[in-house]
Amino acid sequence: MKLEVGTKAPDFSVTDGNGKGVSLADILKDDQGKPRGAVLYFYPKDMTPGCTTQARDFQASLAEFAKLGLGVYGVSRDSAASHQKFCSQESLTFPLLSDPELTLHKAYGAWGTKSMYGKVSEGVLRSTFVIGPDGILKHAAYNVKATGHVASLLGKLA
Repeated sequence: MKLEVGTKAPDFSVTDGNGKGVSLADILKDDQGKPRGAVLYFYPKDMTPGCTTQARDFQASLAEFAKLGLGVYGVSRDSAASHQKFCSQESLTFPLLSDPELTLHKAYGAWGTKSMYGKVSEGVLRSTFVIGPDGILKHAAYNVKATGHVASLLGKLA
């Protein structure tokens, strides 16, 4: 099931890289508790080439997303410990959310059948969502490419 722009973003309850609980309501507030939107992007695995490229691109563009009133959050099946290592290794300052049970992935349609080099398998569908402060989806993209995706997303949001 793919989510449509204009619909309410599914609520969730997962943990971040520090083991702290995080919900949809939490990501739609800044550090001072003021409403803001969020970019929620799903990626397959910490410390792999494509996922590292994508994370570095998001990190380099945090100020541009902030100017648009958006926080950035990455989501994978990896553990909090893996997220901590990844953030430390790559100097990532935005939160990575842990979804080992795939509840969040499935709610957003970021888990399913994919084909790579002729092999069909089930796994993470690299996907990105922009959620407005009101909880409504402003952008939904499935099966995005790691390289160039962040620049393309910023172009669409500008």
